[in-house]
Amino acid sequence: MNHQDRNQFLEKQTRAFTAGTAEMIDNQWVFFDEETDEASMLEYYIDHEIEVFRFNQWEKGKLRDNGKIKLPYGTVSLDHAAAIRIRKNLVFSLEMLLDDLNDDAFVQFITSLNSAHFSIYDCIYCHNHLSFLSKEGRREGVNFLMFDNSENICSVQHHFRYSQKDQDRFELTLNTGKRFIIEKFN
Repeated sequence: MNHQDRNQFLEKQTRAFTAGTAEMIDNQWVFFDEETDEASMLEYYIDHEIEVFRFNQWEKGKLRDNGKIKLPYGTVSLDHAAAIRIRKNLVFSLEMLLDDLNDDAFVQFITSLNSAHFSIYDCIYCHNHLSFLSKEGRREGVNFLMFDNSENICSVQHHFRYSQKDQDRFELTLNTGKRFIIEKFN
């Protein structure tokens, strides 16, 4: 699985976007989050991946200055009260952890998380112990992750041992008491 395949896998995750509307107020673009009704300056999201709802479909582009969006076929201006979706960023330590996982562990972890009704974008905390270890020689330890899908909480312990044979063990525990254990050997 190459980097592009992994990105496409992540793009299909639920809650990967913050949806809302963009409105021009006092000559400044303001973004209103439809879930929380919170307002923020749209300029904060410049150079982020954004989707704008135009002609009854979502069009993907990058946000530029002054309410402009660079789309694959050119640049367009936002309309007042335009429906937009802004791609969420992954927690940096989680992004690094996902890059270090082999393909099987990557897919197995995310699909197990999804089966518990969590998205990789629900991550609110990630301690990536693996990132502190040298890439050379034997590496082992535990990473700690927390996910919140606004209905439940999921705690994940990722036990890893990388040497001649790689071993990944994910223990997912929900606040309901439900538990999953996924183990991958390579």
